[in-house]
Amino acid sequence: QVQLVESGGGLVQTGGSLRLSCAASGRTFSRYTMGWFRQAPGKERDFVAFVSGSGGTTDYADSVKGRFTISRDNAKNMVYLQMNSLKPEDTAVYYCAGTSSWRYEYRGVARYDYWGQGTQVTVSS
Repeated sequence: QVQLVESGGGLVQTGGSLRLSCAASGRTFSRYTMGWFRQAPGKERDFVAFVSGSGGTTDYADSVKGRFTISRDNAKNMVYLQMNSLKPEDTAVYYCAGTSSWRYEYRGVARYDYWGQGTQVTVSS
């Protein structure tokens, strides 16, 4: 099993930047595909980005492509989400997620076995 703890959320103005971090427990972190999701009030939890265990493969939701960057440091058991050019519509609780299983795709909520508690990101206009 792996436990995930997010940090780095906060309040930022439109156009600003934030860097979210996700700390993972466990000794086999590099075997886990890691994803970031977000959930706005009254809405479903949506895919944001994922990174493969080696860090060599990434994928992004169209809404964040070119503005957000996912990365990982396997030596530190960390995953990051650098968010630039933030917009009010990026306001949500952001969740880190992980799975050690092979999936044919990694954009679905159900593809992940482990979740963090979430961190709030608020972008003011």
